Amino acid sequence: MNSKFEKLSELGAGEFEHLNGSLIKHLNSTYQILKKWGASQELCDSGLYHAAYGTAGFVAQVAPLSQRNEIAKLIGKAAEEIVYLYCSCDRDFVFSGFEPRAAIKFRDRFTKKEFELTHEQAQQFCELTVANELELAIDSTEFLREHGQGLYNLFTKMKPLLSKPANEAVTRVLGSVA
Repeated sequence: MNSKFEKLSELGAGEFEHLNGSLIKHLNSTYQILKKWGASQELCDSGLYHAAYGTAGFVAQVAPLSQRNEIAKLIGKAAEEIVYLYCSCDRDFVFSGFEPRAAIKFRDRFTKKEFELTHEQAQQFCELTVANELELAIDSTEFLREHGQGLYNLFTKMKPLLSKPANEAVTRVLGSVA
């Protein structure tokens, strides 16, 4: 992870402000959560870079989309594809129609293309989403108060797609707001 973390620093992730401090702290904490849950190395690495191209909720970009190949060389093609999927998510579209028992309809906010996630993509996307949001909720009572109930409702729908440690973390962190 060291060279991957160093590259984030070189890209200036430590200079971006984020809810609970710097973006680099948030990215590293998300990586650590996924690692603790026993996620694959590619999913952990995607957690470290999950906001590289900006997201629907965090518009600042650590790297432009034109650097996808460079990011893929650093963290691996599979991890970069998860990063792109996460960054490209049109959250309003995806989460408003979210139904775990059916194929998840996805809209890429960069290209506006719509498609259905494969089961593996859905699992990775949901696990990363939960790790990202719980990292914020753990460190901010204000974030928890403002978004906790909505996140709990969404993550309850995601339950069949999440690992056991992720589901346990949802209950532990958000159960009191439900």
